[in-house]
Amino acid sequence: MGAPQELPEWPHLEKLLATVPTPFLMVNLADIRRRYLELQRVFPGVKIYYSVKANPAVQVLGLLRDLGAYFDIASIYELDRLLGLSVPPARISYGNTIKKEKDIAYAYERGVRYYASDSDEDMRKIARAAPGSRIFFRIITEGSGADWPLSKKFGAHPDVLFTLILEARELGLDPMGLSFHVGSQQRDIGQWDQSIAHCRYLFDACREKGTELSMINLGGGLPSNYLHETLGLDVYAGEILRFVEEDFPKNPPELWIEPGRGMVGDAGILASEVVLISQKNRRDIHKWVYIDAGLFGGLIETLGEAIKYPILTDRTSSLAATETVVRDYPRERADMEVVLAGPTCDSMDILYQNHRYRLPRDLSVGDHVFFLSTGAYTTSYSSVEFNGFPPLKAYFIDGDQPA
Repeated sequence: MGAPQELPEWPHLEKLLATVPTPFLMVNLADIRRRYLELQRVFPGVKIYYSVKANPAVQVLGLLRDLGAYFDIASIYELDRLLGLSVPPARISYGNTIKKEKDIAYAYERGVRYYASDSDEDMRKIARAAPGSRIFFRIITEGSGADWPLSKKFGAHPDVLFTLILEARELGLDPMGLSFHVGSQQRDIGQWDQSIAHCRYLFDACREKGTELSMINLGGGLPSNYLHETLGLDVYAGEILRFVEEDFPKNPPELWIEPGRGMVGDAGILASEVVLISQKNRRDIHKWVYIDAGLFGGLIETLGEAIKYPILTDRTSSLAATETVVRDYPRERADMEVVLAGPTCDSMDILYQNHRYRLPRDLSVGDHVFFLSTGAYTTSYSSVEFNGFPPLKAYFIDGDQPA
């Protein structure tokens, strides 16, 4: 079981609610700092590559830069942001397997030397545009057990990768290792075991052909504290490192991890306001609660009700003091089943209809609804101007400092 969620000090949130309009995201940098140090502790000797796409705010990137983190990018635009913050290119990996040749050349000219690949054409692009670079190959995974699976868009079967690895040196590249991603918010730690076993197979097969691999990128998948319980980070780390030790008892490979959600997810609170409460017919046992944040305003991961955030209202919590809240808190303090929906003129903009959250019966228009653990994939997924609504704004506080 994961530890109970600890909310940032409510006075910071109370001050924002009094001065800026909703919806907005409040991110506690102190939580991110603590999470990074915890990752260092439970994954000793493992290089931590923050997945920039989870939350690319300069405040987050600057904090992690100063802590010594490495960074995984998905585009040259993320690269430019990092370089603008004076992050050395030696601490940057281009982990997207889908990239234009001109973008590879752009990254190479700026000093990036680590690239992921999973296809012959992409590898040849890297060979032409980034000669001599170090390349690692992504293994396909099923994503079973993940709340946000990555399906089969990325990676390739080990037999395909075996051929690519052997061809890489002929193209002037350095095939350094392998990577995989078991799916975002992965609850089944055993998924890492299966993928590490595939790495062992490829390490041995390539060695027999004279090519030595030296690195495994364990990817992301480490969870945040959403509505459903997860095991603690120390349990994940202990099991994952045990899988590596079992498959590589001698000469263990260099290890990387790429936390995104697992780094910043729990550091955010998304504040929204109730716009409308309605009942579709007189015999409905539930009500519809419409808020000013929705699928297109930062909560896209509620699509298909995949991610179920812990939810509070200002009728179930006190903004006057620090609160410690477990993930099922809303169930204990509520008495009305609701469908939660966003404000836009799009019928898809429904957050939760099958999973019925229970909120206070006296909830009213103008009250606030808070989505916890929203530090990842909220501002970066927010639409630019759908229905004219502006992108979700974010405010950064340091919970270790007074409000």
